[in-house]
Amino acid sequence: MSEQVTARVSHPHQPGWFDLVSVMIESMLNNAGEEAEGFLIDVGASLAARYPLAEARTVQDLEREINLQLARFNWGFAQLQPQENAILIQHHALPKGDSNVDAERWQLALSAVLAGVYAQWLQAQGGSAAVPVTFEKNDGGTLHYRYQ
Repeated sequence: MSEQVTARVSHPHQPGWFDLVSVMIESMLNNAGEEAEGFLIDVGASLAARYPLAEARTVQDLEREINLQLARFNWGFAQLQPQENAILIQHHALPKGDSNVDAERWQLALSAVLAGVYAQWLQAQGGSAAVPVTFEKNDGGTLHYRYQ
């Protein structure tokens, strides 16, 4: 295999783009400290506004629409669990970072971006801006959120 073909097979992203994002996130985490989380949440909300979901009538419809968009980005998939007064969101198969950003820091950054994405999508479906999407934990690579 040529070097170019090998690079495409082992790294499904266009050369340079993933590196740019990785360097930006690492720089942000190093320089912005605690402010980075709020910025990344805002980035996620802006991204979700660019890629709105089709109207969902049920939680099952909402899960399907979310997963269609996540598949578009190759960002894994979500499972929604409705509760009496909350929706629990489990995000699976989070894209892995590269070797230049510590895995824990990468997941921390993407968990903030996804919190913004989910919050924006839920608000656009009629949810209240006053109801937050809260990141609860990372359980073996599965990110857990609560909308309540």
